[in-house]
Amino acid sequence: MTAHRVPPQTAREAAAAGSPAKVPDVPGPTAPMDAAAAADTGSPTTTGRTGASAEAATVSTEAATVSTEVATVSTEVATASTEPPTPSAEPTAATDPSTKSAWPPVTPPHGPDGTPAPLRTRPDETRIERAFGQAFRRVTGSALAPYQSAVIRIGFAATWLLFLLREWPNRQELYGPNGPWSGDMARRLLDVNQAFSILTWSDSRGWFELVYGLAIISSALLLVGWRTRTMSVLFMVGVLSLQNRSIFIGDGGDNVIHLMAIYLVLTRCGQVWSLDARRAAKRAQGPAGVPERDITGVVLWAVLGLCLAAAQVLGMSGLSWFGPGPFPQVGWGLTLWVLWLAHGAWWAVRRYAPGEPRVVLDMIGKLVHNGAMLVIVVEVCLIYATAGWYKIQGSRWQDGTAVYYPMHLDYFSPWPELSRVLADSGLLIMLITYGTVIVQVAFPFTLFNRRLKNVLLVAMICEHLSIAFLLGLPFFSLAMITADAVFLPTVFLVWLGGRSSAVRDRVLPRRTRGPERGRPAAAGVRPADS
Repeated sequence: MTAHRVPPQTAREAAAAGSPAKVPDVPGPTAPMDAAAAADTGSPTTTGRTGASAEAATVSTEAATVSTEVATVSTEVATASTEPPTPSAEPTAATDPSTKSAWPPVTPPHGPDGTPAPLRTRPDETRIERAFGQAFRRVTGSALAPYQSAVIRIGFAATWLLFLLREWPNRQELYGPNGPWSGDMARRLLDVNQAFSILTWSDSRGWFELVYGLAIISSALLLVGWRTRTMSVLFMVGVLSLQNRSIFIGDGGDNVIHLMAIYLVLTRCGQVWSLDARRAAKRAQGPAGVPERDITGVVLWAVLGLCLAAAQVLGMSGLSWFGPGPFPQVGWGLTLWVLWLAHGAWWAVRRYAPGEPRVVLDMIGKLVHNGAMLVIVVEVCLIYATAGWYKIQGSRWQDGTAVYYPMHLDYFSPWPELSRVLADSGLLIMLITYGTVIVQVAFPFTLFNRRLKNVLLVAMICEHLSIAFLLGLPFFSLAMITADAVFLPTVFLVWLGGRSSAVRDRVLPRRTRGPERGRPAAAGVRPADS
């Protein structure tokens, strides 16, 4: 009989199974080794019973050694699969290229949610590079100021909606074909100032009524947050069309609404306090992995695309590709087509490509939102800074009597008796005049001091409330208060939203589903929202 060594596959199978390999029994006499085997082991060729016994003992010793090594390897494999790797100061195959190992490299640990652990910063990374990296991750990682953007959406939509409803009896004289500013005069002026208005496409009364009605509907839907991306575009078109049709009608509040309507298109103003947020919350509570079916959104997107294509084919004014528009050498036609295609691309990526394309588009959307919010902040600061510095140059503001004169004009005196009482107090007039200039000039410089900024913010809001009440300019004041709301603290806005929800639930109670009417409400969800 011939003694055999343990085959290599036996060791591999044992290592895979996690148990030491079984070594076969070695019989007594063995056949003499040949010359090649003897040369490999370094011993002469021997024959006889004594040589066979010695060889059998040697084979048995080697088999026991292999079994011990296999058991050790299997123990190490089991330990490595249950315990995380610990750092070692000695060079390994991963750190020392000269060290070779048959085992695969250990992957980096993962977090509790299964995502890879964050990579460490480079040792040679400078402080400036680290600051730029953190800033980039902040502006692309989340849409900042969600409550402030929601307040801006609600405030400006409500201001414009209330204005259109109040002027409903006078709409024909203000913006319609029956007004003193005719359609031909409006078209000639738009050719000069290169503004945009779809009311100049036709002078018929039906077209005007349609545009005015769509402006009211888009304002109401944007107010409640239904399809905010689409309604923000329609809201912008309605504001620009009506205001540019008769540019000599309006005040400073109309200019603010004009600018903010353009900025709202670039923001994610429906993250909170909107029907879109409510629908997204309900969708998140549904079964995972089920694709969203948005038939209403697809139909609305297709209808608006057909309307824009028809207007483009008919050659309507103001829809140039590279002429006058919101950006240099970017016409309103190209802008509207880009917005239409962007909405369709976002829907397609959310439905059919939820991986890297969705992450990239979402990052771009957050970057655009944060940039638009920064522009709104800068715009409000410029409004107050320019207004304050221009007031300083006026002689009536310098001597403290500027507020006295508007209170004696019938147009700005809804409460004549109250205006007369205030105007008779010289000290009060002087304090209001100088206080207005000080607050407007100092406000942009207090943004980095939270407490002082909040004090001046309250003072400006009270100032606009007094203008609305004493001078009879409610829409101007409401527009400016809405613009000031971008600086309100998030904690205050969250508290205000909670109080508003509590009042709504008390005034408009809803019937909840009890156990007797079906399944109970899900945990963590209010019955009114289920």
